[in-house]
Amino acid sequence: MTIPVESFSMAAEVITEASSVVAVGHVNPDGDALGSALGLALACRNSGKHSWATFGTPFDLSDVYRYLDLSPLSLPEDIEGDIDVLVACDTANPERLGSALLLAERAEAVVIIDHHVSNEGFGDVALVDSEAAATTQIVYELLVDHLGWELSPEIATALYTGLVTDTGRFQYSSTTPEVHGIAAALLRAGADPDQVARHLYGESPFGYLTVAGSVLGRAALDREVGLVWSSVYLEDLQRANVGYEDTDGLIDLIRLANEAEVACLLKEIQLGKFKGSLRSRGVVDVNALARHFGGGGHHNAAGFGVEGDPQDIITELADLLR
Repeated sequence: MTIPVESFSMAAEVITEASSVVAVGHVNPDGDALGSALGLALACRNSGKHSWATFGTPFDLSDVYRYLDLSPLSLPEDIEGDIDVLVACDTANPERLGSALLLAERAEAVVIIDHHVSNEGFGDVALVDSEAAATTQIVYELLVDHLGWELSPEIATALYTGLVTDTGRFQYSSTTPEVHGIAAALLRAGADPDQVARHLYGESPFGYLTVAGSVLGRAALDREVGLVWSSVYLEDLQRANVGYEDTDGLIDLIRLANEAEVACLLKEIQLGKFKGSLRSRGVVDVNALARHFGGGGHHNAAGFGVEGDPQDIITELADLLR
């Protein structure tokens, strides 16, 4: 860990002294953002604090996460009263909080827990380590090593979800001996790896297969720059009765092409507006590519939001790779 002990101590102090804590993940939370926020909120509740987990609109969550204890989850607008501490989880900048940013403005103190290399620091206390495999890795150290709190099976399952998803099921280069050590500790605390794997990777709504077929049918390969890409449109989701939150696995299908160093999936989130997901095999820094479009992330995985025609977006991306 590269986070100073003093920063952990400051975060532990403000959380210990707080009566109310709100843990917020970024908009459209993935397993790491959701697991971090839920794990922290559940731990705060177990210690006798008023605590909630939330994220900005659209307030949609894939059904695959139903195995988690979602009891702390509330709409941002339903969280009333004083907020002593807001903890922004897996969030590289304030804008990624979306509509939940209003909660940060109400909080007495804001703590940041994140592992994105693009995070330049914000809030009153920042626990940011770009070398961490997942934000839940940092949350684990805060809860266990600095707050000294015991982990329930529900907390352990939430944190384990973040580790599993952000390490690509422990396949990415960020998977260190320390990560496996934390995973082992979470299993001892009651996390069920079979349940997590079954729900995250062993099931999808039938309509997902239809959408995947459309996305694979559109896949294109630019051999010159080593780029494979495809797109998914709102009409694809509507026709298959699938939600946007159910499409996270599509980028993993695109990135299988071994002729490509970089994979990109453009997902239409509004008419003419797309969210781009980027993956690298390790040579290309896709965080730098994403930042060109106003986004960010990690060396091997990043994302961005952009308006325009998909072909024009990909042409611009390909030019960056030349």
